[in-house]
Amino acid sequence: MKINQQINKSTQFKVLSEDQIEQIFFASLEVLEQTGGQIFHEEALTLFKNSNAVVNGNTVRIPPFMVEEALNFYPRKITLRGRDKKNLLSLQKDTVAFGTGSDLPFTYDRETGERRRTRYQDVKNAGKLVDALSHYDFLMSHGIVGDAPNPQTYDRHQFMAMVENNTKPMVVTSVDGEGLEDLWKMGCLIQGGEEEFRLNPLFVAYIEPISPLKNDRTAVEKLLFAAEKKIPAMYTPCPSSGATAPATMAGMLVQSLAETLLASVLCHLKNPGMPLIMGGVTTLLDMKMSTYSYGAPELSLASAANTDISKWLNLIMFSTGGCSDSKILDEQAAAEQMTSLFYSYLSGANLIHDVGYIDHGTNASLESLVLNQEMMGLVKQFGKGINTDDDHLALELIEKQGPGGEYVTTDHTFNHWKEWYLPDLQDRSDYETWVANGSKTMGDRVKERTQDLLDNYQPKQMTQELKQELKKICDDADKRHA
Repeated sequence: MKINQQINKSTQFKVLSEDQIEQIFFASLEVLEQTGGQIFHEEALTLFKNSNAVVNGNTVRIPPFMVEEALNFYPRKITLRGRDKKNLLSLQKDTVAFGTGSDLPFTYDRETGERRRTRYQDVKNAGKLVDALSHYDFLMSHGIVGDAPNPQTYDRHQFMAMVENNTKPMVVTSVDGEGLEDLWKMGCLIQGGEEEFRLNPLFVAYIEPISPLKNDRTAVEKLLFAAEKKIPAMYTPCPSSGATAPATMAGMLVQSLAETLLASVLCHLKNPGMPLIMGGVTTLLDMKMSTYSYGAPELSLASAANTDISKWLNLIMFSTGGCSDSKILDEQAAAEQMTSLFYSYLSGANLIHDVGYIDHGTNASLESLVLNQEMMGLVKQFGKGINTDDDHLALELIEKQGPGGEYVTTDHTFNHWKEWYLPDLQDRSDYETWVANGSKTMGDRVKERTQDLLDNYQPKQMTQELKQELKKICDDADKRHA
């Protein structure tokens, strides 16, 4: 009998101690109680006025007990289902899912190589790739539909482009509360009704405050609608350390957590128990270039720290990984994307988005999505850790084969070699074989794989009847905003 043993079935990684988490949490409570946040929405202000919060104009200050009470009501598990019901995503502590980011205004044209505005077809193509690539668990649009009939209704058309070629769960953006309501109606059609959507939501709504500590009307109306319908929603502060947040990591974490906690109280006042997700794209302003950096190591560090905090609070975490500041898919992009994928995965964040981003989150690249598929496989393999049960320790086999023995022909090797990571795009051949096969670079192989998927992969299609019902919602929105 073995006692007092600790077995790590996966790798272990943590940035903050529990004492540090408590320091940041209590500091955030002080910010909410003493400084407060601004709210620019009448219903939200009324909800706070009718509570124990202190409202002075548009500034709301919240006592700590209201935060503690609200946190007790949020679900610790959220389940999403894609258009294809077999694509199920259970979000709970230390379960990790990877997905793309959204709303990239530019795309590198695959035929000309030119940087141009993103179109409807680009979003459809991204959806097809994500549907085909196994390590992607959810879809954000990866691009913004720049050729939509009206900027006020692009979100409906963007959602159409996503669901046409993708059957996995999604994270969606919307122009305003009306836009989110239309997306919810479309989601209800796909899932089979309002009750089915509530039990098996197709998507999570992405909503952002304005750092520091400001909640504009559009963000709040989306948050309140999500709370009313119990749509899973993430309220995602995007502070820029040194610009819209303190120039220290701890200060940025305090402020972004205060912004999240304010939203948690508001949602609780509106409708207790809605599925709220903690979010944050927490990075820095590069003081030399005046850019919001997606490739900075501080982004990975802060994201992992936020994940530590989310676990302590029992909230689902929306994090960031697989992104880069590089303008093209080059060595810089691969290094920055791999680093952020690695640390976001080890942190145990639940929804890791922005995979495939380049150029500070402004350029869409289909090849980047394919390259990140390979890197996510590497990261997931590392995260498995090392099994030390009797079979894996292999003492009997070592004794049987003895000094000078071989393991290639053993049953043990046959039974276990498939546990290793088997690359799809990496070349592990010798030099002569590589030359004989055309001396292809990783870039060459990524382009070929991307084209092959676009040409040959066929996602599960919707019925024409369902397409027409979804299109009617888009058309009605266009008419209202004509």
